[in-house]
Amino acid sequence: MLPTPSTSHVDFNRVYEPAEDSFLLLDTLSSTTESAFLKERFTLRSGHTNPDASISSPLIVEVGIGSGVILAFITAHAQTLFGRTDIVSLGVDINQHACSASVHTVEKACRDITNNLRDAPRPVDAGLLLTSVNGDLMSAIRPGSVDVLIFNPPYVPTSDVPTACAAIGSNEDMQSCLDADSDMLSLSYAGGVDGMEVTNRLLEQLPSALNADRGVAYILLCKQNKPEQVAHRIRLWGAEWTVDVVGRSGKQAGWEKLQILRICRGSQPSFDS
Repeated sequence: MLPTPSTSHVDFNRVYEPAEDSFLLLDTLSSTTESAFLKERFTLRSGHTNPDASISSPLIVEVGIGSGVILAFITAHAQTLFGRTDIVSLGVDINQHACSASVHTVEKACRDITNNLRDAPRPVDAGLLLTSVNGDLMSAIRPGSVDVLIFNPPYVPTSDVPTACAAIGSNEDMQSCLDADSDMLSLSYAGGVDGMEVTNRLLEQLPSALNADRGVAYILLCKQNKPEQVAHRIRLWGAEWTVDVVGRSGKQAGWEKLQILRICRGSQPSFDS
């Protein structure tokens, strides 16, 4: 089992604390099936329609990075998960405190993977973190550049979404709306009607955000988000899109039963599972 990155330095009065949803994403991404999928998808294959797309370094983006535990796990264990260490990772969060904390989480995880050997430029098994960007969903990301997108959204059904999510102007305007710590934390869980208002905005941006040849997204949903309807809607985007449930929580009852959808664009790898 791969070690979970430490978040002991994070102020959880201001930043979402890793919970069952976070750990489900870690377990799913490190499962035998998904690591095989990622290795095959991001390894040069004979007969690939666009070989350059397989060679270039994959860009991994986590939207709503929070403490950074998920992106830290992926970046630190790049060799194990992707079969290559040239992955480049980037975090995005509307909460500036999360942006700052997540950078420390990723950097510490990458140091820990080689027992804190600080004299090396970077650990041999780890990828490279670019930074964490203070922004709203995919607004700060160049279209078509994302190879793997990870989104643990605010999925709890609520009467409304915090105002800051609906009225974003400049980054200065954004942070001025988030002065209260309670407001910042509410942005990490309050999903509005069916818990889907923020996720729906991300889904609208997904076709333009993902790499056209190999883009893949992992999006976590709860039972009340109606994941079957979400999957059906994505399949209507066209034949190039596929959707599979690749992770489930262990709960057998209750509204917060969780699922992870893997949404793929472009050709699918084939391998024996």
